[in-house]
Amino acid sequence: MSHHLSGPNLRSPQGDARLDLTDLFAFPASDASGRTVLIMNVNPYAPTGAAEFHPEAVYRINIDNNGDNRADVAYSFVFSDPEAGAQTVTVHRATGAAAQKHEAGGEVLFDNVPVAFGDAPDVVEADGRKLSVGLRSDPFFADLEGIVDNFTWTGRDAMADANIFGIALEVPDDDLGPDPVIGVWARVSLHQDGRLVSVDRGAHPSLTAYFNAEEVKDAYNAGEPADDWERYREPWTAVLQHTGDYTTDAATEALKIILPDILRYDRSRLAAYPNGRTLSDDVTSARLAMVSGGKITSDHIPPHTDLLPTFPHLGHPHPAS
Repeated sequence: MSHHLSGPNLRSPQGDARLDLTDLFAFPASDASGRTVLIMNVNPYAPTGAAEFHPEAVYRINIDNNGDNRADVAYSFVFSDPEAGAQTVTVHRATGAAAQKHEAGGEVLFDNVPVAFGDAPDVVEADGRKLSVGLRSDPFFADLEGIVDNFTWTGRDAMADANIFGIALEVPDDDLGPDPVIGVWARVSLHQDGRLVSVDRGAHPSLTAYFNAEEVKDAYNAGEPADDWERYREPWTAVLQHTGDYTTDAATEALKIILPDILRYDRSRLAAYPNGRTLSDDVTSARLAMVSGGKITSDHIPPHTDLLPTFPHLGHPHPAS
């Protein structure tokens, strides 16, 4: 999995698909320079697991624009209670100290925009920004059966017919900070017992599945990227030494790419993972090569062909199976 089923025992956080972050993407807009697309996908195998976004959750895309591994800009997405199969989303943009709080706050960019649960994506524009939220096809591709079966490849893409709930936002580059290099990560938090609890977070694909033991997954999902290097360098070094015969020094260099768990994106360079991430980047093969120490270089599954050439880029949802 990329970040699908990121709770313990290959389940969604708290057993709730609405809270399950699946992927994060950052790449340039297709039809205008000086603009960036940010996509956060949740709810694996939608709408089987859940037919709506969680109305008590805060879905968030965080931006670090000064290299301190803390949010300087945060886009928060909160959803109404679903009524008769309909739901709306409100988008906030916070900066400075407010961006480091997990609550939705700051300027309201979009207010009560309908979520698109049908085939066609609804694209809304306001003040130079674009938004599209709803049911879409899952762009992640991988031979999961082959990975589980000791890398005996089947040629079958486990996500070929899968859907997710997509949150796609296109913004002017100035929104994200003056330096072309930014860091991006996503988080899902839930209001519980009078407080907001972080239940899922991530940026780089396929980390928790390979590196985190079951008993630490909840703590990882609740953590802050700024603490990742100190907390996870040693146990993740041990993983690489076991799976890829890494030396300690080689593991340290490899882990610098993915720890802290923030996706770095230099907007002055071509977007291709790990510099940002496009919908067609072969991240499964990249992770397999990393954890195997270069012994396994591909799972032989190509990108999906249903991607849209323009915003929101995510393909039309597959029929319910």
